[in-house]
Amino acid sequence: MPALRAEQFAGEELLLVPDALLLPGGPVKDHAVHVAGGVFREIGPARRLIDAHHRLTPVRLDRSLLMPGFVDAHHHLTQSFGKAQAFGQPSEIFKTVWEPLERALDEESAYLAAKLAALEALRGGFTTVADAGTRAPVDVAVLAQATQEAGIRCVLGRVCSDGTGGERHLARWDGTRLVHPSLAIPVPEDAADDKVLRHTARLCAEAGAVFQVHVNEHLVSVERSLRSVGRRPVEHLHHVGALGPHTLGAHATLLTPGELRLLADSGAAVGYNPVASAWKGNGVAQAGTMAALGVRFGIGTDGTRGDGFRLVDAAETAQRLAFGLQNGDAVCGAGRLWLEHATAGGADALGLGRVTGEIAAGKAADFLVVDLGVPELTPSWDLGWELVRLAGRDQIRAVVVGGRLRLWDGWPPHWDGPALVRRAAEAGRETVRRAGIRRVDPLPSGT
Repeated sequence: MPALRAEQFAGEELLLVPDALLLPGGPVKDHAVHVAGGVFREIGPARRLIDAHHRLTPVRLDRSLLMPGFVDAHHHLTQSFGKAQAFGQPSEIFKTVWEPLERALDEESAYLAAKLAALEALRGGFTTVADAGTRAPVDVAVLAQATQEAGIRCVLGRVCSDGTGGERHLARWDGTRLVHPSLAIPVPEDAADDKVLRHTARLCAEAGAVFQVHVNEHLVSVERSLRSVGRRPVEHLHHVGALGPHTLGAHATLLTPGELRLLADSGAAVGYNPVASAWKGNGVAQAGTMAALGVRFGIGTDGTRGDGFRLVDAAETAQRLAFGLQNGDAVCGAGRLWLEHATAGGADALGLGRVTGEIAAGKAADFLVVDLGVPELTPSWDLGWELVRLAGRDQIRAVVVGGRLRLWDGWPPHWDGPALVRRAAEAGRETVRRAGIRRVDPLPSGT
């Protein structure tokens, strides 16, 4: 790649001319984008835009793709110190790993955990993350501070299981440029009562915010719901009036045909977390069926690893292994389906469809510059498929959020990323020690 420089992205107004541009209809050549005031102002044929904006020096992105940033539709920012603690554990580990870990955090360590997660997400090509709410005994303002300093867009959840604080949280962050408030109840039966579920969902609907809740994450959670409220999680949300277009149900594996119908009819969205299914679940969400039924869904990491290209690969692979092999479906939606739901579909699921997720006039300039001049993509025949199965985060040259350069060749250009990593390493070890995490370490078969 020619000597592209970070300084070329420094202006308030940019005219970018990539080799390829990933638009909602697919990749195109010979196009340019005009960015001003943090948003895409115009997209069109390169020659026309260069002539129209002759006062701007075009930034030529030869052998590069300009694409929307990935949207992580389900994350736990304050769990970053304990990712590897989940390896090899039984499926429902929130009581043995996540709750002790998060409750051992103070404001400083919660801030470091969240900023570390945000940095990892940016390195993986994510320009937006949705935090599903922390159980850490801290003001979520420390998470907002961490993500704003990192420069990533954040849907900031606040747990409202007791029915309090929701209105204040939604008002507190209303209008903030990179922080979008959200309310969360970890699982439906976690609410103090059905009125709390309904009230929390209604507050989100009225505010245009997303109501985040884990549903059907694994068999244990489904059975726990049946024991406690007599219904499966999605059925219970519908029963109490908390299932609607404002609802984001994370995981949504093990769905019955009736539950799929409820999701489709209600307009609710799903956070499909394929890596979490492999690491700590026992089911894969029927994302291909959801797409066919018109169920809205985004793709999330669940805090497993912040790598957008590996995430879309896992999304397609999980569908093929869990469902496609059974019926001879060699396509499973093709690469374009997974790219769409990792970008625009994810933004829509988070209630941010008017804000981000695609390269379109009027939307936030949240995008990646990806090096195409690599052996893995040479020669290129079908860029959509190739991005899903062959691309890697090492190809990401630049990450831009709201028109500002947030990452250059893997590191932030305006703050000290390596210093954060060093601080987080020390704080993370101390937090895990203090948490007293109880792991199950079974010996592999045959030992």
